[in-house]
Amino acid sequence: MPVLASWMPTAAEWEVLALSLRVALVAVAATLPVAVGLGWLFVRKRFPGRVLVTTILNTPLVLPPVVTGYLLLLLCGPYGPLGRFSAAVFGADIAFTWIGAALAAGVVAFPLLLRTIQVAMEHVDPRLEAAARTLGAGPVRVFLTVTLPLSARGILAGAVLAFGRSLGEFGATILVAGNIPGRTQTLPLAIFSLANRVGEEASIVRLLVFSVVLAFLSLWLSDWLVRRWRRKEAA
Repeated sequence: MPVLASWMPTAAEWEVLALSLRVALVAVAATLPVAVGLGWLFVRKRFPGRVLVTTILNTPLVLPPVVTGYLLLLLCGPYGPLGRFSAAVFGADIAFTWIGAALAAGVVAFPLLLRTIQVAMEHVDPRLEAAARTLGAGPVRVFLTVTLPLSARGILAGAVLAFGRSLGEFGATILVAGNIPGRTQTLPLAIFSLANRVGEEASIVRLLVFSVVLAFLSLWLSDWLVRRWRRKEAA
């Protein structure tokens, strides 16, 4: 029993897990509609500056996360334009809150989500969309009844992958949201804090187990959805 008890997460560790899941879910939910819209735009439309816009949106994929976090802090801090707007309109801060953590996670994971959605929509046969238009369907109806259903598994796979990436976000989050226990401390931040203390090995191991299990499930589910989507496409 003492050995079993040592493996049971504490209330504080459950709180870290719950906050991490909330941050990741909000990050994906907020960015998914934007990624779907932009994915369709980049696949189906050609416009001046398209390559530049795509490059800018994918920059967080290769930038050091701390650079992305610092830029977000300049934008969303108390003196940044978004920070001042949020304080004036909603009476709430973005920086050093869990919303800031979700923003940082969403921005860092966004390129993965966007690229996966683009690949999914590139595999939708344009002739099916053209056939729907010849039957009188407008652009919105074609998107909702043809493009979206046919790319749904790829979109979901991207969302799961972005969720996993959001759970593991550290560099941007610590700059934008800080590392405040009970308010902004997610799994990576909690492990970082505990690693600097003596005698916290058991807690670190429990949080590591949380992280590894969630990462494995996210990657497995994303891969499973992609394989199902490809099998259906090949059928």
